[in-house]
Amino acid sequence: MEKAKHLLIVDDDEEIRELLTGFLTQRGFRVSVAGDGDEMRRELVRWSIDLIILDIMLPGEDGLSLCKSVREKSDVPIIMLTAVTGDSDRIVGLEVGADDYLEKPFNPRELLARMKAIFRRVSGGGADEEDEGVKVSNRLFRFGGWVLHEGKRELRSPDKFVVHLSSGEFALIVAFLEQPQKVLTRDDLINATRGVEAIAFDRSIDIQVSRLRKKLEGDCDKPKLIKTVRGQGYIFAEKVGMSPIKGRS
Repeated sequence: MEKAKHLLIVDDDEEIRELLTGFLTQRGFRVSVAGDGDEMRRELVRWSIDLIILDIMLPGEDGLSLCKSVREKSDVPIIMLTAVTGDSDRIVGLEVGADDYLEKPFNPRELLARMKAIFRRVSGGGADEEDEGVKVSNRLFRFGGWVLHEGKRELRSPDKFVVHLSSGEFALIVAFLEQPQKVLTRDDLINATRGVEAIAFDRSIDIQVSRLRKKLEGDCDKPKLIKTVRGQGYIFAEKVGMSPIKGRS
């Protein structure tokens, strides 16, 4: 039996914490709550958290700062909540490492749908079985000295350091590595990273690409790996080697 996903809700509104806790607990999730950044950090030390639901407007340290702090140390998925209408909080939230965002007020069912989409991305969608009990459990991608282990969701730099990726960044790099040296439109990348049910947000993919570029090569002014194709989208310019990693079922 699959272990229940453990969620952490970080919001200073007690009514929202209680509403979401009841709704998500009824659907099989374990839920912990925090009212500010200090409580959030204590819960992250205490538990192994599978996803954080993080409000931007918090007393003391705000959600954007907390998101950035978490992302520097972990790839745990983060959905941000904002009461501000418009793109500003969304853009900044994505820039500091959030995987998705919702504007308040929202329908808890929409939050649940977005959570499930993130968990599908993180799980990789399962494995393909082959003959004689051998199955392809994941893939190993190699490019320019980098190695991406799909099953472990682990990206190692040429100097062997592990680079943390959010679930959105992981889905994005896999989309590029599966189709190297081919132009991918923004719609192609939105579908690959957030699913066909995603609500298109013009700058979301551009921000994700910018974040991924910084992690891969630092200098976003003259990218060598992920290049912009004006008026079309992006192309992963490096040659990619891919090999399946097989294991016994």
